Amino acid sequence: MKTTILLCVALLCGSDLASAAEMRCGWLRNPTPANWWLEDSDGSWTIMTQGGNDEPQGMDMIPDISEHDYVATNGNYGYACACMRVETNDDRHIMRIRSFTQMKLAKCEMDRKLPKP
Repeated sequence: MKTTILLCVALLCGSDLASAAEMRCGWLRNPTPANWWLEDSDGSWTIMTQGGNDEPQGMDMIPDISEHDYVATNGNYGYACACMRVETNDDRHIMRIRSFTQMKLAKCEMDRKLPKP
């Protein structure tokens, strides 16, 4: 019985490790339709590109960023500061979004590890 319980716990923990999500915070950019990426202290992470990679699972967690602290750069398009718990691949693509929080622009502006907007 004890072995069965330990095996179940190991399998549950292992499944979470196999799809390890990481927290990434930085500039969320949406300059034109269907083009999204996140720039954090480790570089640029592609979320999706028009005519390119598929929309990642969880993209629907990102609300209309223009309704909060946001900078318009091209009509309805622009950038915001955000933290996202994501799964990535070796090609610096975000494959799955597990959570999303839009932050005040000042949070990213004050982070010296981030590129300038």
